[in-house]
Amino acid sequence: MKKMISWNVNGIRACVKKGFLDYFKEVDADIFCIQESRVQEGQIDLKLEGYHQYWNYAEKKGYSGTAIFTKQKPISVLYGLGIEEHDKEGRVTALEFEDFYVTTVYTPNSQPELARLDYRVEWDDAFREYTNSLAKEKPVIVCGDLNVAHNEIDLKDPETFRGSAGFSDEEREKFTQFLESGFIDTYRYFYPNKEEAYTWWSYKRRARRYNAGWRIDYFCVSERLKERLVSADIHADILGSDHCPVELVIR
Repeated sequence: MKKMISWNVNGIRACVKKGFLDYFKEVDADIFCIQESRVQEGQIDLKLEGYHQYWNYAEKKGYSGTAIFTKQKPISVLYGLGIEEHDKEGRVTALEFEDFYVTTVYTPNSQPELARLDYRVEWDDAFREYTNSLAKEKPVIVCGDLNVAHNEIDLKDPETFRGSAGFSDEEREKFTQFLESGFIDTYRYFYPNKEEAYTWWSYKRRARRYNAGWRIDYFCVSERLKERLVSADIHADILGSDHCPVELVIR
């Protein structure tokens, strides 16, 4: 069995002050991925005994960034999509293991009034091509903050947010295209009709207290890994960020 965790920590230094290390030790994942680390090289020294650490930093200080912590040393490490305009914000880190790739991603937000939607659509196409190219070699596990609630069941008040960043027709369609290219949304594989299962809550209006959230953090796997899926979970009780961790276990 391999246990994997993905968490948008919304600033790893702040999250460490709110109990990140306690959770990290308790969950004891084989592979632990984070997004929105918001640090530069040398700004934090995480003591994670027994883990190899791979960080991808944004050029802009205090912004974006991803990392993967793994007990098993990977065969190779990939940073970014290989496209300069998409690789300045540290949004993609991938590790190659013997029988699959693990890719963690922090998908760009399309911003209020969809100001960055055109770029976001370009990104989604580029990321889909990237994962499909990896999948030609071996199965791929994609995790992270994909910044989209795919269907109405994936957010509290879909009518209010229809057409907003994270729930625009364009973003939802791009996620559909991603899945149709050969991936499984593992949480919905196990819980196709489960309501009020969210991974992000706005800091406004006490949204988390009332569970007025969105499910925008995912584990998606190549269809070839379907028979190896054991469980998927959302750790909504874990605080420390406006997102909560999500989990995947495979055999």
